[in-house]
Amino acid sequence: MARKKHHPPHEEHEGEPWLLPYSDLMTLLLALFIALFAISQTDQKKMADLAQAFTAAFNMGGPSFFDKAGPNVGRRAEMPSNEDLGNSAYFAENMQLEELQKKLQSYIEENNLDEQLSTQLAEEGLMIRIKERALFPSGSAQLVGQAQSIVPVVAGMLASLPERVVISGHTDNVPINTAQYPSNWELSASRAMNLMKAILAADKSLNPARFSAIGYSEYRPIADNKTDAGKQQNRRVEIFIARNYRFNPDEPVAGKKVTQPDTGADGMPTQGNSAAPATPSTNGAASSNMATTSF
Repeated sequence: MARKKHHPPHEEHEGEPWLLPYSDLMTLLLALFIALFAISQTDQKKMADLAQAFTAAFNMGGPSFFDKAGPNVGRRAEMPSNEDLGNSAYFAENMQLEELQKKLQSYIEENNLDEQLSTQLAEEGLMIRIKERALFPSGSAQLVGQAQSIVPVVAGMLASLPERVVISGHTDNVPINTAQYPSNWELSASRAMNLMKAILAADKSLNPARFSAIGYSEYRPIADNKTDAGKQQNRRVEIFIARNYRFNPDEPVAGKKVTQPDTGADGMPTQGNSAAPATPSTNGAASSNMATTSF
């Protein structure tokens, strides 16, 4: 009878036991990265449906936490999209503002209004300055003179843009004390309000929600009030078209350098700032030397 051959027992290699936990770890890491990628790709429609479902289930139609979620539309200029960091939209908007400035400059030159109207385009928006004598009699807020021809042109140009518009009234430092205007506060605010109403009336397609009127009295001079020429420059009304988008320096653009202006609580530039007036902020309180009226 043949004897059975006995094989030596199989010996496991020393390195094999680590394969199982290693493969488990790799699987878990893969699942983690897939989950993180899925979370980063938020579906806005699904988010809205989810918010509606939670509102109906828990709040019974009342105000929901989700109503306050998401970007603040009023501060869109400070929150560019994540896709292009705001720069593509910024440059597109800048081209529109430059085109509007060219149209205004052509109108000014054709009508010999160089001494009464001026424009300035800056990082914060487009400023249109109109001197007092082009719109108002001295010490009055009633629109007269060339206002009948200037206002419809400005209104038509503003209708082609979606940006917010701030109309501000300014005076010199000569005191006024009448029954209608006890001080320069009332005079500057009334001029801004009347011009805003005239612009809205000239073009019915304009959305009043885009507009606001501000009276600065004598406290935002652009020239020295010690001279008659300086006082004449300070007596003015400004139409400021605020940008909706800000340039994002984190996105590299060749040859583009942006500096941030020094602004006050209301978002407009502080005295002595070399840049053009900044975009009026929607989250800043009115400063102590400002009268504000919204239409």
